[in-house]
Amino acid sequence: MNFRKRLFLFLPIFLLAQHSRADSHIHEADVVIYGATSAGIVAAVQLSRLGKTSILIEPSNHLGGLTTGGLGWTDSGRKSAIGGVSREFYERIHKHYSNPKAWKFGKPEELNADRGAGKFNPDSDTMWVFEPKVAMKIYRQMIAECGDDIELIMRQRLDRDGAGVTMENGRITEIRAESGERYRGKIFIDATYEGDLMAAARVPYHVGRESNETYDETLNGVQLENRHNHKFIVKVDPYKTPGDPKSGLVWGISPEKPGEDGSGDRRVQAYCFRMCMSLDPENRVPFPKPDGYDETMYELLFRNFEAGDLRIPIAPGMMPNGKTDTNNNYAFSTDNIGMNYDYPDADYATRERIIAQHELYQKGLMWTLQNHERVPQEIRDHFEKWGLPKDEFTETSGWPPQLYIREARRMVSGYIITENDCRRGRVCEDSVGLGSYNMDSHNCQRYVTADGAVQNEGDVQVSPGGPYAISYRAIIPRKSDVKNLFVPVCLSSTHIAFGSIRMEPVFMILGHSSATAASMAIDARIAVQDVDYAKLEAQLIEEGQVVDLPPDAKPHLTIKKTGFKGIVIDDTEAKLTGHWTDSTSARNFVGVGYKHDGAKDQGKKSAVYSVALEKAGKYEVRFSYTPSTNRGTNVPVTVVYGDTKIEKQIDQRKT
Repeated sequence: MNFRKRLFLFLPIFLLAQHSRADSHIHEADVVIYGATSAGIVAAVQLSRLGKTSILIEPSNHLGGLTTGGLGWTDSGRKSAIGGVSREFYERIHKHYSNPKAWKFGKPEELNADRGAGKFNPDSDTMWVFEPKVAMKIYRQMIAECGDDIELIMRQRLDRDGAGVTMENGRITEIRAESGERYRGKIFIDATYEGDLMAAARVPYHVGRESNETYDETLNGVQLENRHNHKFIVKVDPYKTPGDPKSGLVWGISPEKPGEDGSGDRRVQAYCFRMCMSLDPENRVPFPKPDGYDETMYELLFRNFEAGDLRIPIAPGMMPNGKTDTNNNYAFSTDNIGMNYDYPDADYATRERIIAQHELYQKGLMWTLQNHERVPQEIRDHFEKWGLPKDEFTETSGWPPQLYIREARRMVSGYIITENDCRRGRVCEDSVGLGSYNMDSHNCQRYVTADGAVQNEGDVQVSPGGPYAISYRAIIPRKSDVKNLFVPVCLSSTHIAFGSIRMEPVFMILGHSSATAASMAIDARIAVQDVDYAKLEAQLIEEGQVVDLPPDAKPHLTIKKTGFKGIVIDDTEAKLTGHWTDSTSARNFVGVGYKHDGAKDQGKKSAVYSVALEKAGKYEVRFSYTPSTNRGTNVPVTVVYGDTKIEKQIDQRKT
């Protein structure tokens, strides 16, 4: 009797508990967005304005990605190419700083005195530099304005062990978190920096650098000849015991060969934290010496200083109130080169270890620059005035919670954006936004050169020469892969094209366009691949998006060495004396760019082009340059062969 009574009493309670638990496991909306980055937030806001509901899921505890995570000195390219909700965000930034109360630790004129023009212009409607907490405030306001249309869910990670994505007839019907929570929608958007939902849905993707040959590019793959910036400019010994290869390599140097120039590899451009630093004594704390600090991680830094490179190894872009968005700079800096190759495909535990190692490295770097006795006193004095802000990232003691995942996976879809798109040698007919920033890759490896020195490889900074179009097909998979998924961040592009696309304003633009296209697909009950582009284009233009190239947009193509007959020696192969400036501003240059003297130190610089002729004969020497009104009119050129010397002067303003 007692057993039966207990059964009678507990059975209803058990059933009620099961019913309640099942209800809490299922969330439904028109669109499920995985990743509350800038792209994800903008997509959710735009969906609300179109009358659609969304679930905005963030796997971490941080909202807003890099825009709220320290990257406040916006890499924007041509600002006229930015429209829609993306531009609205920067208009709200301007409105915030138009209030004098926003300037607690500084003044607008102090900000405008720093590098870069027009940071705060009271007569403008936009502002492109901002504090992280201000970006966070604006994003939260935008989400709150949408009311119940957006269900924001934090700290729910996608189950990536095989059960995270349910598909029927080529459509995602549901995704599941590690916690067991389930999310259903008609359309799904992967707005993560890693492309986790895309990968879990088995959409093809690429990690690393393609070869130049794969898509007929010039700036992809290994770039041994294209070391423009962020390199060692003095000879630094790579071995633990200088001069002794048997002693092993100093920390941070790869034992592998760098690879052939232009060849593809699985290396990923370096990550860092975009630190927000403070100059104001009332609003800063010293950089902490991290637990686990190891000074051997900074041996290359010490040797680089000792070899004579005394450049300040960070790039602090000033933001309001005496704060910075701090980026990598020069040979040894905040970029943790070579320590992220496993990150894109890694499980969560491995990613956490990689992030922790990056935090240890960068915190240790900053403490070292302020305190270590092997850092020159003038460098320590410079860094003494900096610290972490008291009023930013208060939950993490002033340290940014978001690692800068510059690049991870890249989708492979029916349209792959390449260098040729960025240069407008190819222009798509289904543009959903414009990019315009430099084709920008950070270094991918640190290696030992043939002459026994350390060097960085992978840095590329080449202008596309203006805006270019981003294809709708690049943000959706092939129909044969998934019919209801958008990928506005890890979109279909090559490594070097992604180097231009990967800017936060562009991610916002593509998040907006994804939302509008998703709404149209829902209304028409069709696959995202079947959306009528003419209608989509008209709708995007009505919403303020910029999808058309400006009238003056022309191809900005490079000329390949292989396109010439005979022997071609480019400036990357010349022996240089003096400081030369790299540029890509002019059109029709050979190779990856050209060099100029900056109109300084005439007669003190030289470039020697040497060639080993295979056979004797009569040769014609030609000199390639791009004519311009700011070029030299009497550039000296000397041709030497045997005992003969021929001297000429070239007017580079003439065609």
